[in-house]
Amino acid sequence: MKITYLFSLLICLNIVAQQKSIEPTLENISWISGTWHGEAFGGITEEIWSKPSGGSMMATFKLINEGKVTFYEIEIIREIKNSLILQLKHFGTDLKGWETKDETVDFPLKEITENKVVFEGMTFEKISDSEMNVHVDINEKGKVETITFNYKKAVQNSKPIKQLIEVYHTTTAPVLDGKADEEIWKKSEWHKLDQRWLGNPYSEKDFSGKYKLAWTEDALYLLAEIQDDKLVDFYEDPLTTWWDDDCLEIFIDEDNSGGEHQFNHNAFAYHIALDGNIVDMSTKKEGKLYNSHVQSKIKTEGNTTIWEVKVSLYDDSYNDDDKNYPVKLHTNKNVGFALAYCDNDNSKNRENFIGSVYVEGDDKNRGWIDANIFGTLILKSSKN
Repeated sequence: MKITYLFSLLICLNIVAQQKSIEPTLENISWISGTWHGEAFGGITEEIWSKPSGGSMMATFKLINEGKVTFYEIEIIREIKNSLILQLKHFGTDLKGWETKDETVDFPLKEITENKVVFEGMTFEKISDSEMNVHVDINEKGKVETITFNYKKAVQNSKPIKQLIEVYHTTTAPVLDGKADEEIWKKSEWHKLDQRWLGNPYSEKDFSGKYKLAWTEDALYLLAEIQDDKLVDFYEDPLTTWWDDDCLEIFIDEDNSGGEHQFNHNAFAYHIALDGNIVDMSTKKEGKLYNSHVQSKIKTEGNTTIWEVKVSLYDDSYNDDDKNYPVKLHTNKNVGFALAYCDNDNSKNRENFIGSVYVEGDDKNRGWIDANIFGTLILKSSKN
């Protein structure tokens, strides 16, 4: 009984110590600085905080709904009379202020701890070095409602840049019909699928490939045009040597962090079969269907096959045995990406494996293990 009581007391003391108030200085809240993205009010939010300098920190904020800015904010936190104050002003899309010329919305400091800054009406809560919650009290007709913005910070990583591709946003998602007649596809640039990862040299008559990319808040879209003189689908069971049939393979690393992903979900290697089944390795070290992650439409005329694909992106917290939700995409997000094609010309094994990214060394078939070989996509706003 005494041991249990002592243990409980130590836990309580530790919690109190963690929540102990600290000095109200900008240096003690510098963890707020950085580029943050989240979701609120049915749209995507972006908030960029500077590091402390000149006695203040400054931020810009914008809300994007359906690909268009709804409003902007300029915010500052400054030191005043041995305390801190948060002040902000709102602006419409034309930069006309909501408040009068000399008016600001002020939030005086109430409390500051190591992981939390509480202003009157707004609280910044540190979850980790790359995640925070901002709780904002909104007064609507005399009723106060607290809205929580969950933010993720754009964190630089050490993954080498192999290939850099700008991918443009579309407000209208392409229809997966194999026709590729949407405006976004007309404006997007073709990229080559021409790096031999496995097999002997091949002719253009045997194989050639190219692809385009686009994105919405919900998914990444791919258009691939493959010239292949023979389409082979030997194995009826989608989980039997799926890589030896003709298939398109999409490699996705949601946060572009790179690293090993052979039997984990730090990244995904989606094999899209000719019958539309999607296969990757699970954490149980066996093939698993991920048909809810990827939707596709394949249309073949002669030797030309059009693959139109929608890919939902999942972060590395994905659990094969739990319910998971795809992440929302936003402007300036970096995504690790590579594309490949397994080409079988009528044998039990594929003859060639052709990728989109140059891979150094003799062993080029490393995409299903090493996300460091992926290229990098930068998500951009709509292309004019």
